[in-house]
Amino acid sequence: MALPDISRLCLHTITTKPWPLEVALDQYAQAGIRAISIWQSAIEDMGPVKAGDLVSQYPLDVISYVRGGFFPHPDPLERQKAVEKNLRTLEEAAALQAPLLVLVCGAHPDQSLTTSREQIRDGIEAIIPFAQQHKVKLGIEPLHPMYADSRSAIVNIKQALDMVLAIDSPIVGVVLDVYHIWWDDALKAEIDRCGQHDRLFAFHVCDWKSPTEDMLLDRGLMGEGCIDIPSIRKWTDNAGFNGYIEVEIFSNIYWQMDQTEFLHRIIDAYLHHC
Repeated sequence: MALPDISRLCLHTITTKPWPLEVALDQYAQAGIRAISIWQSAIEDMGPVKAGDLVSQYPLDVISYVRGGFFPHPDPLERQKAVEKNLRTLEEAAALQAPLLVLVCGAHPDQSLTTSREQIRDGIEAIIPFAQQHKVKLGIEPLHPMYADSRSAIVNIKQALDMVLAIDSPIVGVVLDVYHIWWDDALKAEIDRCGQHDRLFAFHVCDWKSPTEDMLLDRGLMGEGCIDIPSIRKWTDNAGFNGYIEVEIFSNIYWQMDQTEFLHRIIDAYLHHC
């Protein structure tokens, strides 16, 4: 009898937020998970160098570091501060040996989305040489339009990929999270386009619960909501993406439950609904 295949399963540390990094590493490894993505909050207590040394002791691939971005602002001094912060974040990613920095690109309610997008491109282009030097790729993650006021002026795959192609650097690509892009009627076509340009860098899964009690902190386990995750996964596979499938769940409900039990439920949901 074949063992359940979780060879492509990756967990973000934010998914099991109550666990310190060392506990998450222990538990993920014991469960047979081979990859981890690390949120900045997970390394605050120990710093990136010590965290990198710790992670290197486990049989887990570091897939990405989250998060950079938040480039737009009406004040040019604030935009420069954002660039400098992203340079420091890239140093942290390199210390963790993370090959990818996920960018939540930002927006500002006091200016147009067009202006914010122009500033996002400027910000990304400003950090590319430093990212290349540290061997860290940059992944633009489009967010759901409900976050367009302050979290991201980039709200669909087309906008993200258009910017990637305009920047025209091999280290800049797209990060897809089903929670943010499942509603898009051009979804399959844009995933195909990402594949044609070899710019699909990461794929995140969770589910959209209906009704949703909190637009940020009530994401569901795969199969618990209305997102057709198997179809989207098939489209990414057909587009040539063969990397890890990363579970990223923000949930006040799941953070309150026993995290070992939650981990078992994550694996079961991955096997049955991804």
